Amino acid sequence: MRGERPRTSLLMEDIGQALSVQYNNLVYDMKATGQDIITLSLGEAFFDLPLPEFGGLTTPALHHYSHSRGVPELRRLLAKYYETKFALPVDPDTEMIVTAGSKAAIYMTLMAVLDPGDQVIVPEPYWLSYPAQIRMCRGEPVMVPHDVPVLDFERFVTARTRAVIINNPNNPSGHVYTRAELEHLHELADRHGLLLIVDEAYNEFMPPGTGFLAAGALDPDKEHTVTVNSMSKNYGVSGWRIGYLIADQRLTDEVLKINQHLVTCAPTLLAAYLAEHFDDLLDITRPQIRRTVALRNRVGAWFADNGIDTLPGTSTFYLFASLGDSTLDSTGFAGRLLKENAISVVPGIGYGDSCDRYIRVSVGSESEDRVTRGVTAIRDLVEATTPARLPARPGPA
Repeated sequence: MRGERPRTSLLMEDIGQALSVQYNNLVYDMKATGQDIITLSLGEAFFDLPLPEFGGLTTPALHHYSHSRGVPELRRLLAKYYETKFALPVDPDTEMIVTAGSKAAIYMTLMAVLDPGDQVIVPEPYWLSYPAQIRMCRGEPVMVPHDVPVLDFERFVTARTRAVIINNPNNPSGHVYTRAELEHLHELADRHGLLLIVDEAYNEFMPPGTGFLAAGALDPDKEHTVTVNSMSKNYGVSGWRIGYLIADQRLTDEVLKINQHLVTCAPTLLAAYLAEHFDDLLDITRPQIRRTVALRNRVGAWFADNGIDTLPGTSTFYLFASLGDSTLDSTGFAGRLLKENAISVVPGIGYGDSCDRYIRVSVGSESEDRVTRGVTAIRDLVEATTPARLPARPGPA
């Protein structure tokens, strides 16, 4: 006689799939059956890149573990990148860890700093894995609705608040935090003893002539700032899963232990390739990044001309488009758009409860012609699901 099957964690049963990944898995399944899907849901930009050739790499032992902080040469180049481009000095030997994607960097940081019941302030729209990762670390996410300005974040601080986490530039809105906003967040962190976790995975996706202010530059001693970034996005190699974090040695030493017990090290071969081709790949991707950001902002102007509002933003390759007066919520809208028009977007509900009247539109993985077809269908569906306005009744005589 068999006993009961072992149960799964109650915590994990309460955490859903990452909504953007869930939708893209559905798209992959549909494409596998031969369906043509205009994919405006992918969280990556497709660039023309040379196929990698690993034969010329000089890093020894490419098929084996590297240092668990990451391939030393890659760490040195990333440290130089942040120091020369963003005025943030970094010791590559003590203040940086290369990770298997920036998702892992964020999760391991949260694991290193949270005790059960600790709270993390999460402004909406947030990158959709933040709350799940906080819960997985036995913490409690405290959501800030998208219409609350940064200067009002202090009212969400409690005795249990441990950290604030932001995505800058923001996925899904494209908002770039101003110097005044970042200075206020640093003051908030100082005043309440909080950690400021800043996910800068889209820092290269800025409009031409626009500088990017790294949050860590306002806290060069890293007293309360953790910077997380991703080579995957800026280099157009999302599937390679190479991210990194920058923090003071006290915190990186704790994250290092987690990294060693979870994955040992980021993929040695891929990290070595990125080190050998660090500047060459940026030279290839940067013109394509500029074209992608320009397309993003043309689509934003087109939305505005067609009566569709978007949350303010000029960066990344995302737009967070309003459903206006449509009778559909974001999940219903995205489902119907996919079923009827073979166009995929991500429901806004995945980015916070205050965002259910929005959808995330990504323009990074399709041609401009197909993007145009997709956003036209979005406009048409908004119009088709918006009740006709009745004429105003005459007032009393």
